[in-house]
Amino acid sequence: MIKKLYFLIILFCAVTTESIAQTIDVHFNGLGFLDNHEYKEFIERSRTYSGTRTALDFGLNLDTLNSFVVGVNGLHEFGAKPFFGQVDPVFYYQFKNTNWQFNAGEFPREELVNFPRAMFNDTLRYYRPNIQGLLARYQNTHGYETFFIDWLSRQTDVDREQFIFAAEGKYQPWNHGAFYIKHYFFMMHDAGAAILLPNDHINDNGAAQIRLGLDFTHKQYTFDSLAVEAGAMMSLERSRGLDGFQTPKGFVGSVYISKHRIALFDEVYAGQGSNIVYGDSYYSEKFYNRLDVIYTPFLFKNVKGQFVFSFHQTPQSTGSNQEVFRVTYDLGRKVIAKFKE
Repeated sequence: MIKKLYFLIILFCAVTTESIAQTIDVHFNGLGFLDNHEYKEFIERSRTYSGTRTALDFGLNLDTLNSFVVGVNGLHEFGAKPFFGQVDPVFYYQFKNTNWQFNAGEFPREELVNFPRAMFNDTLRYYRPNIQGLLARYQNTHGYETFFIDWLSRQTDVDREQFIFAAEGKYQPWNHGAFYIKHYFFMMHDAGAAILLPNDHINDNGAAQIRLGLDFTHKQYTFDSLAVEAGAMMSLERSRGLDGFQTPKGFVGSVYISKHRIALFDEVYAGQGSNIVYGDSYYSEKFYNRLDVIYTPFLFKNVKGQFVFSFHQTPQSTGSNQEVFRVTYDLGRKVIAKFKE
């Protein structure tokens, strides 16, 4: 079924292309991070994450719509040996026009999907930068909708079969209005290895959010950006053969304000605690508030550096904190060769 889906996508895109010259381009980008967690509630995650990710890829552009990209994305954690502790291949086909985008293969998730930390925590950006599978995205003047499937592990005699199916979208009824609706959903399927272990079970773990928002960024002059969101979250947790779906629910809200190089981002959750496998552990609490104080000292065409000071509050503790420095650099895509058909 998956092979047929790959074939149909490529065939559909091929028959809609325009005949122009082919080009080869190169793309170089990276991320440096120093992320110190001082979590009193979750000692196992109270550690420092530090390192650099460096990505280099080459694209063969068949025309204005179709391209193939191949490259690598390597992770070096400071002080680790060997130098590159993790190397992720980049190899994918992409179709992209004004409204539609299809990706098939191993491709970067950055700027394609952007889920709340309750569902996908910060460290995925460091340790799992690629989606391995398929992505489809539709966008117009009112918003966008994105679907993707991401394989986490292929089943072998000892490895489990794991994959994520997810969707996110935004709808803005009025083109110049402040009001919008966002939604997020994902489900992780976790099946056993080919050789089953005693008392093993198939697990399903996921979550959904719907948010109503107001973005006043272009409506006032006091701040550069001002956005407010409020909504609900529900998680979906099940071990087949042991129980049915557990569905903890709660309220989610956030406020983002920025002026020049300073920004504040406050998030709050109140409700039943959830155990979301890839989510931030703090959302297992019945109440959680996080305040990010963001300072951007470096902001150039290709380079951005940010300090983020985060303060975490739960009923158990008000003294947990987090200090982050990240620098991102992206030289963009540069054409290095052009061929006539």
